[in-house]
Amino acid sequence: MLSTLYHQTRRNFLKKLGFGTIALSLPQWTISKNWGMGQDKPKIGLQLWTVRELMKQDMPGTLEKVAEIGYMGVESAFLPEGVTHKQLGKLLKKLDLPVFSMHAELPIGDQREELLDMAEAYDCNRMIWHGWPEDIRYKTEEGTKQLVDIYNQSNAFAKNNGLVFGIHNHWWEFEKQEGGKYPYEILLNYLDTDIFFEIDTYWVKVAGLDPAHMVKLFGKRAPLLHIKDGPGTWTKSLDKDEPEPMVAVGKGVQDFPKISQAAQGATEWMIVELDRCATDMMEAVQDSYQYLTQEGLAVGKA
Repeated sequence: MLSTLYHQTRRNFLKKLGFGTIALSLPQWTISKNWGMGQDKPKIGLQLWTVRELMKQDMPGTLEKVAEIGYMGVESAFLPEGVTHKQLGKLLKKLDLPVFSMHAELPIGDQREELLDMAEAYDCNRMIWHGWPEDIRYKTEEGTKQLVDIYNQSNAFAKNNGLVFGIHNHWWEFEKQEGGKYPYEILLNYLDTDIFFEIDTYWVKVAGLDPAHMVKLFGKRAPLLHIKDGPGTWTKSLDKDEPEPMVAVGKGVQDFPKISQAAQGATEWMIVELDRCATDMMEAVQDSYQYLTQEGLAVGKA
């Protein structure tokens, strides 16, 4: 059971964000810091996992470059050793790089306190279960339903603390189970309806399905899309967490205009993420930004 202190802290945090009680009465996946502003195209964000190695060498310089390129915001990931959420949040605020979503562990046990600290440090109300590593329970319908229960409990914690909860996929959620169903079908049918999805379009492609079709199927429940490119094929190396090197967005097999059209305006953020890169990572980050803006698929600052 959450402590009274947690509830009081979260109420104060909500007031600071400017949501108040109205936020808790709305469908949770619709709420963001830009709620109600109305935008014609999604914004371009960067998942900080992309530049994790560069941040280890020079975190201020790396993030300054991200801001100079024109990215509208970032999505948090695991921190470099010795860096706190508070330190990173302060630097991002200085660079005018808001954190629009946080990748996090499930709010179980001691993870709860860290999650609340993250939300306050980043001034962000949107948490996403990063989904790594693969859970063997996804192999069966019964196991997937067990995970659904855990995700629904996580969603209850999020709502009780003024946060919104979402799930990020990899390839296994889009691989057929022993009984012939797909895990994503069970998630859509049994998860709380206010849990949102962050669809990683590349991993859908790797699983052998059509990312555009899935984006259209999920509709408004998928306000965030991970945008990355590369060969888009499954290889045995993925079992060892060694994906094939990726390339700048627009230089691989992905059809992003088709994906964008399939979203039918539901996408709030297109989030560039490259786990590995066949070229210089920062060049790929810049080239990805240029592709999305030049093709008119998303908007940035530059």
